[in-house]
This record gives sequence, structure tokens and C-alpha cells, in this order.
Amino acid sequence: MRARGRRPDRRREAVARILRDRRVGTQEELLAALAGAGFPATQATLSRDLARLGARRVAAPGGGAVYELPDEARRDGAEALRGLVSQVTSNGSLVVVRTHPGSAPAVARAIDLARVEGLLGTIAGDDTVFVAPARVPGARSLAGRVAALFGVET
Repeated sequence: MRARGRRPDRRREAVARILRDRRVGTQEELLAALAGAGFPATQATLSRDLARLGARRVAAPGGGAVYELPDEARRDGAEALRGLVSQVTSNGSLVVVRTHPGSAPAVARAIDLARVEGLLGTIAGDDTVFVAPARVPGARSLAGRVAALFGVET
């Protein structure tokens, strides 16, 4: 019974993570991504979760609309650190994030808090963060998600 009570919270966390990690324009897209993350749900349940998270649809730059979370729902701090990341690269098995000197620990913490899909963990030096993917084949796509988090091109 106890695990069942936590499932809605875990599902909402998954919804928030999906909305942070990618642009989602429809509830159908979001339902498919949620099911892929192991949280099948109905449209009514998803609507309630979106309302509880404070998600809203906003105009997308290229046309159409996408769901977005309010700023307070982003507790990872990545927005504030965007100017500190200069480069995100991958060699196919590891992601390397280059930062301004002294910024790597804060950037690594933001990556950890963002719960980027496919992330195993981070190690920070002074101006470099090593980001370990959960699976080696996912390193390049993980690099793209980390770069997007900080508004940097890979």
C-alpha cells in the first residue's frame, strides 16, 4: 500500500523530467514518453499531473505550442549557470563539460539535480565535469541533453 501512495509523486517527477529534457507539444506525446519511462497513465491522470506541476502550453519559436514548467519547478539551477559552460563534447563513452575556472562543481550539481535521462553520475574538477552515461551507447544523446540544459551546442 505504501509504494502505491508514492507512485503519483514518482509519475509527476517523471512528467517534470520529460518536460525539462525535451520539447513536448501534445498530451499524446507526453503520454507516450511517460509510458516509455515506465509510467503508463490515462489522459485524465496526465491532465491532473500537469495542473499540479503548474505546467502550461506556450508558443514555440518555430510555431505551434509546447508544455513548459514554471521557473520554480526548475530547481536544478541550470538556468543561472548557462554562461559558465563553454563546451559539451562526447567521445562516445563519456561526456565532458568545459566550464569557466572554479565553476565545475556547481555545474555538476545542476546536472545531478536536473536528473537528465541516461545519466549515471558526474565528477567535477575545477573547470571540467566528467558525465558518465548509464549506458555507453547513450553517451552522444546524453551530451545533447546536457548541452541543451545549459544552452550550448555540441
